[in-house]
Amino acid sequence: MRNLKFKEFREKLKPTSRRQSRPACELLRGDAGLFLTNMPRDEVESCFNKFEENDFARTGTIATEKVELLEGPLDQFTHEMEPFLRKQGMPVRLNKGVVELVSDFVVCEEGKPLSPESARILRLLGIKMATFRLNLICRWSPEDFELYKEGLDESDIECV
Repeated sequence: MRNLKFKEFREKLKPTSRRQSRPACELLRGDAGLFLTNMPRDEVESCFNKFEENDFARTGTIATEKVELLEGPLDQFTHEMEPFLRKQGMPVRLNKGVVELVSDFVVCEEGKPLSPESARILRLLGIKMATFRLNLICRWSPEDFELYKEGLDESDIECV
């Protein structure tokens, strides 16, 4: 789970709630947590439904757009980054201390899964292609229990 994003969500609701990340029932597996609050049901559902943040895509995420870098200097990178960029498959060299792309380079293609290298390059470029959301799986109160999603598997817990 992307702990920083979940922490930001928790901080917004801190005055009315508490979260625990330990197994408490059969639904708590994978990237799931238990969120305890005294907020009304409608307000909790609204908070979960509205919470959405852009985030850096991970390996395997489907690219939402084509990202291509054109031949020439890459001023956003320091000379120390050149070996790392080369290891990511980028055709780069140092030219008078400036990282330079020696030919056009396609980082990713729209609709195709990101490779580990592509995900790293997108992060370095500051390009966010993922959306972080929290899914409400169930609700419990002393009066009742409500399951929002049937037949969950671990891939349903975190949406990217």
